[in-house]
Amino acid sequence: MNELVSAYADPQEQDVEASVRPRRLAEFIAQHRVREQLDLLLRGALRRGGPPDHILLCGPPGLGKTTLAMIVAAELGAGLRVTSGPAIERSGDLAAVLTSLARGDVLFIDEIHRIARPAEELLYSAMEDFRVDVVVGKGPGATAIPLDIEPFTLVGATTRSGLLTGPMRDRFGFVAHLDFYQPADLEELVVRSARIMGVPVAADGPAEIAGRSRGTPRIANRLLRRVRDYAEVRGDGVVSRDAARAALLVYDVDDLGLDRLDRAVLRALVESFGGGPVGLTTLAVAVGEEPDTVEEVCEPYLVRAGLLARTPRGRVATPAAWRHLGLTQPTGLTAPTAGTFGRVGPDRPGQPDLFSEHGGEQG
Repeated sequence: MNELVSAYADPQEQDVEASVRPRRLAEFIAQHRVREQLDLLLRGALRRGGPPDHILLCGPPGLGKTTLAMIVAAELGAGLRVTSGPAIERSGDLAAVLTSLARGDVLFIDEIHRIARPAEELLYSAMEDFRVDVVVGKGPGATAIPLDIEPFTLVGATTRSGLLTGPMRDRFGFVAHLDFYQPADLEELVVRSARIMGVPVAADGPAEIAGRSRGTPRIANRLLRRVRDYAEVRGDGVVSRDAARAALLVYDVDDLGLDRLDRAVLRALVESFGGGPVGLTTLAVAVGEEPDTVEEVCEPYLVRAGLLARTPRGRVATPAAWRHLGLTQPTGLTAPTAGTFGRVGPDRPGQPDLFSEHGGEQG
């Protein structure tokens, strides 16, 4: 759907939405600690007249890692080259990119944990010594030709920092961890984006959107555009609280920011499995999705919102999940806590004891 919209959108409208992205560090909302650290790093490099240390940005999707990479290049007055880990399949692909960099350029590699191992090993010498060894030929006659490259700054972004190898992580001089945004910060972001997009906003509109944005700026901007569409088509064009509530009802986003798939996972867990515990694969089959989708798309926010717990026995719905769905938790179910998990099998007629020797499924 988003691809269709972007394909037929007015180019001028696309330019306006692209301009929502902050251009300078001072414009970047929230992440105050990271902003202060980056500011010191970049100012120090500018004073010395050389490139700053390589930078690793870690955090969930949508928090501004790509934006920060662009800001680093802008603050340094340097060129920016953008690629991604999955796109670098061979060391030759990376060598071609590195040898084309000008002095002081910023190379941004998104999802750097997915870079191919031969390319990663080539990157080691490039990061430390600004040199790459290109192998020509195969077998015993292969020859390594050393090529000097211009000093550059690598900005790597990852949503799975635990998948980075130790040697790769150690070569970054600065590692930043981006946190989810607070509602007040997201409200400020919505006001700023609406002003840039030329969307009239009522005083109570941004807070309603911010509260449903799951702590993520990308989602906040996306919801703002959907509320704008609703306000222009079915309202007076003003993004107000009533317009936001009505629009997000149409788009299946509830007051906690849960969408259709999130609620389907909770309902399956509560209604089909009595609150759990249930294994990931079984839960995914119940909602007609792949296990990876449930684990990587739905679960992080459901766990953070306190609606779902991941236990050694499987996924368990918390009392807050029952309340959010408007259901009453049956008596005899114990809320999951650290180190203890409720025995729910014997208390549910017709349900197997998932804590028995053969009754559970590992999550």
